[in-house]
Amino acid sequence: MFRQLFKNFSKDMGIDLGTANTLVYIKDQGIVINEPSVVAINNRNEKIVAVGEDAKIMLGKTPTHISVIRPLVDGIISDFEVTEKMIKHFIEKVHRESYTFVPRPRVVIAIPLDVTEVERKAVEDAVMGAGASEVLLIEEPMAAAIGAGLPIQEASGSMIVDIGGGTTEIAVISLGGVVSWKSLKLAGDKLNESIIQYARDKFNILLGERSAEKIKIQIASLSTGEKPLETTMRGRDLLTGLPKEIKITDANVREAITKPIKLIVENIKSTIENTPPELVADLYERGMVLTGGGALLKGIDQLISQETKMPVHITDEPLTAVVRGTGKVLDDISGLKEILLPSTKDSAYR
Repeated sequence: MFRQLFKNFSKDMGIDLGTANTLVYIKDQGIVINEPSVVAINNRNEKIVAVGEDAKIMLGKTPTHISVIRPLVDGIISDFEVTEKMIKHFIEKVHRESYTFVPRPRVVIAIPLDVTEVERKAVEDAVMGAGASEVLLIEEPMAAAIGAGLPIQEASGSMIVDIGGGTTEIAVISLGGVVSWKSLKLAGDKLNESIIQYARDKFNILLGERSAEKIKIQIASLSTGEKPLETTMRGRDLLTGLPKEIKITDANVREAITKPIKLIVENIKSTIENTPPELVADLYERGMVLTGGGALLKGIDQLISQETKMPVHITDEPLTAVVRGTGKVLDDISGLKEILLPSTKDSAYR
């Protein structure tokens, strides 16, 4: 009753708590926060120095008393306290210009498919500790499918491949549930690592994480274009210890990321192989949908289509598909309640 009285002041939200980025959707407002999942902490007093983009800029550039932390690894909370502080910061940022007294918001949050009960409880506790009144959990590929506009509640197969920063979630969905799936700790971050390793092995250059990511975004391509794409690679020469700069092309980056991309494709094929034939017939006709930052890799849709012999579509605004899905759940909780995961506090779940 108390919550009902003040519901107009509370800003219920959907959160995509990603390894690389955290996005926040507010009912009736849309996406209000899209920032890196990075926090800078002052080790002397344990206070937050910066969150999001401001903290990411500090990566690899801080003095000893400041630590820049990515509190999520492979889609899982690795630092509970920092994750709670980060979520609290975003919740407070949303309500900053609101009333002094604000009821605790209800939060819909997306989590990877293969999380354990302990990891699931960690997400619930972190969001509750950050100021939520209620936490509703949804599987990431389900949220991505809703955000992409797929008919998940129909008796037909829909396939979603969500290539994020820490995980790749592959799922075939029918009648509001996941029929066959794979969850890989292999996504954008592993591509960055592959570029760093390639630079070390091929050019004796030590690259930073942000530099590798920048190269990936600028010229990574899985198809050969008429004109090579080119950029500058800058890092530390491993032989002299001095700065070094060379020109590289998309062919170099393609060689660097071939192995992780092949693994993703193999797991997509494996998921299809484990799908009931009636649903495979639907997928063959309708194809699969790519979401997440990895969907922006040039030529990835063509490569997957060639390997699976299926149509492949990239959804509009793939980076925001998951958080838009959580927003649609907020807009229709009664209609989509069945697709939500049970709370770890629910005795029936145990």
